[in-house]
Amino acid sequence: MPEIEIYTQPWCPYCARAVGLLTKKGVTFREIDAPGGSPERAEATRRAGGRTTVPQIFIDGRHIGGCDELLALERQGKLDPLLQAA
Repeated sequence: MPEIEIYTQPWCPYCARAVGLLTKKGVTFREIDAPGGSPERAEATRRAGGRTTVPQIFIDGRHIGGCDELLALERQGKLDPLLQAA
């Protein structure tokens, strides 16, 4: 199973939707609480190439994007292969 990391913040509907999809897929992931102004948010922004929004999702260190990109991968049938890759 790949290492999946998702930077989130409380009360974020996009974060909840992305976490919900990953949970539905039955994959193990690490959710990192990254509210605005926190060191975790700064780390997410750095890793995401300057993107300041949450969620920011990484699979095996590769930046996937946010909720919209995750959902697009799902619609295109490209998410499951990423989640099953070793």
